[in-house]
Amino acid sequence: MKKLEPYIPTHPGEVIKDEIEYRGISQRSLAQKIGVSYTQLNEILNGKRNLNTETAMLIAAALNIDAEPLLDMQTRYNIISARRNKAFTKRLAEISRVAAVL
Repeated sequence: MKKLEPYIPTHPGEVIKDEIEYRGISQRSLAQKIGVSYTQLNEILNGKRNLNTETAMLIAAALNIDAEPLLDMQTRYNIISARRNKAFTKRLAEISRVAAVL
């Protein structure tokens, strides 16, 4: 059975961005507290960079939240994005044909 996918997948940066705005924490302040550059954090919050495990754990520690749902969200975002990439799905189909012959 095929799972339903959102039309626009949610990047974990959007959730983190909403959370820090709600708490009144600036991006610069959070970046400084967790020891990453403002640019790196800003790119994550704006969905231009993937959230990696270490950064998720740093953000989770700073905000007293769990890192795993954020990382699960990033994985889901990556999978949906890959499925929608026509060149990549063509490559997958070609690999599947090769595997069927073996």
